[in-house]
This record gives sequence, structure tokens and C-alpha cells, in this order.
Amino acid sequence: MKVGVPKEIKTHEYRVGLTPGAVREYVAAGHSVLVETNAGAGIGATDDNYRKAGATILDSTHEVFASSEMIIKVKEPQPSEWTQLRENQILFTYLHLAPDPEQAKGLLKSGCTAIAYETVTDAHGGLPLLAPMSEVAGRLAIEAAGSALKRYAGGRGLLIGGVPGVQPARIVVIGGGVVGTHAARMAAGLGAEVTILDRSLPRLRELDELFGGRVRTRFATIDAVEEEVLAADVVIGAVLVPGASAPKLVSRGMLSSMRKGSVIVDVAIDQGGCFETSRPTTHGDPTYEIDSVIHYCVANMPGAVPLTSSQALNNATLPFGLALANQGFAAVLENPHLRAGLNVYRGRLTYRAVAESLGLPFSSIEQAAA
Repeated sequence: MKVGVPKEIKTHEYRVGLTPGAVREYVAAGHSVLVETNAGAGIGATDDNYRKAGATILDSTHEVFASSEMIIKVKEPQPSEWTQLRENQILFTYLHLAPDPEQAKGLLKSGCTAIAYETVTDAHGGLPLLAPMSEVAGRLAIEAAGSALKRYAGGRGLLIGGVPGVQPARIVVIGGGVVGTHAARMAAGLGAEVTILDRSLPRLRELDELFGGRVRTRFATIDAVEEEVLAADVVIGAVLVPGASAPKLVSRGMLSSMRKGSVIVDVAIDQGGCFETSRPTTHGDPTYEIDSVIHYCVANMPGAVPLTSSQALNNATLPFGLALANQGFAAVLENPHLRAGLNVYRGRLTYRAVAESLGLPFSSIEQAAA
């Protein structure tokens, strides 16, 4: 199969769909890899590095899309990209369609087969292609909060870990999944007072055992969320409903009662965000202020550390990408985990949560193929 790797064009996105090491794996398996010139610049990988790995370097995005049977990216296609997709071409990348009706319409119109990293599953019920970026984002969330808390950035002027004799920051993490766990680990490691809120008692028990009492856990009732948010210096939004829009758990009214100069970091912003006042921001302009609360809502947080992120992502996507390259669409039919990743097929939405979030019809794979 001809596998294409275009250069990412989303603002301040420095990751790359395939590293040179991953390209070698595809070439060794008998596939042709077409890489846009300078696609790996953000991770320090030159065109020569890709040539040595066996790739062919093309001069433009247009050439890559026109010449490839499968496109492997990192972030969702931008308007200038989805118009280049065609019928039966496979797109393998993060999509996050639920809060993005324009992208969904563009993919539907193209007739492509779009498989979303964020809904591919594994045998344990996890999301293996989302997990590595969630790990990165959870850790970065605490770094971002620490910067935003500084007085010159509009924050309270608070050091996350405090110093002897001075109380540390109080950090509340809403959601005890991968993002929340890694955020809590970073925050606790810095000496913060950390509370994790979640609606799964089994998960709360796991977190209690994992942290050995260094982190408080609470069941996420409306009262508990409100009480913790209003007392927090930092709130990390780490809620995920696979494929669907994130629930709005912190209202504008609740926000207005938060401490002045406190910080919210909405890691769920790719799925629409879990704070009512959230809107996507970029690495170039990452924060804004509402009711004296600093909002950090960067939609591609792991893009800030592209070398780490690209390697971690490629480690996870490689077996799935090779299966698609080896078998084509048959891999989706045979592998239930890739099947769970299929969001768009032949002009139909084939992931129910996405269809419901967008208010559009859902079709099973069988219905879409009929």
C-alpha cells in the first residue's frame, strides 16, 4: 500500500504521523511511504532521515494526498486537507468529530474511510491510541497550571508545591482516567494538595491504592464538584466520554464564585471541553480570563513536546497502521478494535456517539456498505 504522511498544518502542531523509525517498519513490511518535505522538522527529523528509512519525499501536501491510498496524520484534517480526501482513501488520525460539525461534513462529503485514533479499543476495554497522548497531556496540564498561577500571567501568585511553612496549591482533578491520573501524579510529586473526583467507585478504590493516601478521592456528585471547585486554586478538566462531546461539569455561575486568579486547564477541549466557559486556544495564545479565572484550553497540548509525543504515539499506532496497510479495509472488518475506530465510511457516520453528538444519522458498517 502507498502510505502518505503530510506535514501537520494545525497552529503550533509539531508532531508527525510517522517517525523515521516507524517508516522503516512499513517499508520492511513491503509498503511505500510518501512523506511531505519537512514533515518531520518539528521532531528534528530531516528529509534525509526519512530517505534513509526508505521513504520517498514529495514536495507538497497535494502530491501526498493524491498519491496515497492511506493518509496517516496526528491531528484532525483541516479544511484544505479534507477537500483533498477521496472515495475509499483511508484516513488514520485523531478526529474528535463530536464538537466539529464542519470537519464531519467534509469527511462525509469526501467519501473517505476515516478511522479515529481516539475510539480504537483494546482487549481490556481501553483506548490504546488515546492513552499515550493522555499521559503527556495530563503531565503537561500541571506545568501549564504552574505557569498560569504566576502573578505576571494573571494568576494568584502561588507556587504549586509551596515551601516549608507555606500551604501548597490546592489542585482538583475532575476525572480519574489516564489524564487525571497523570495530572495527579505530577501535582502530588510537586507537593500540591490533590483531590480527584470521579463517578466510578472501583476507579476511586484503584486510585486510593495507587497513591497510597497522598491524593484525596471523592465521588463526583454535583455537590462534591461544586465544593471542591470553589475551594481550588487549580481545576484540571480530565473527563472523557469516548467519541462524544464532553459533559459541561462546571457552569459559568460556579466559575464566577471561584477564587480570583485561580486556573482551569481543560484537557477535554478536543471533545468540546468540560467547563461551560471553555473555548479552544493555541500554544501561541494559550490562555484567556473570564471572571478573574485563567483558562488554559490548548487543543493540542502534546504538540508542545513533539519528540516525546510523536515517539509515544507511533509506538501505539504502529500495529494498527500496519494492519490497515497489510489488509486495507478488511482489517477493519476482521479486527473489532479497528472496527471501533471507524467513524466515517462511504459518506455515513459509523460511530454512534459521534452521530448523536452532531445530531446526524448513524449507520452501522453493514448499512454503510450496502
